[in-house]
Amino acid sequence: MDKIYYLASCDTCRKIIKLLPNADRLQFHDIRQNPITANELEEMHQLSGSYEALFSKKAQLYKSMDLKNKSLTEADFKKYLLEHYTFLSRPVFIIGSKIYIGNSQKNVNEVIAVLK
Repeated sequence: MDKIYYLASCDTCRKIIKLLPNADRLQFHDIRQNPITANELEEMHQLSGSYEALFSKKAQLYKSMDLKNKSLTEADFKKYLLEHYTFLSRPVFIIGSKIYIGNSQKNVNEVIAVLK
């Protein structure tokens, strides 16, 4: 089943969800209520090619932990993604065998087109 990993309290996620055609075919996964598992993260990693691609450098924790001044490895990105939901760049869609990460307009347009 196609999935969306999102944060229910995120205004941007809610706005994007309202735009989606046929959203009922998606399995919704609120990452705060139900944190991503190591297996789910591994599936995302397989599709995206890196943990860094899944990692949000806009997260407040990223700034408050001063991570921008550290040289993070793929293992670090994985560790932080599993530790706290805020590090996941959201929303993340897995539709078929393709992954769409983040809220860029290009990404949102591609997801809308695929769901039509």
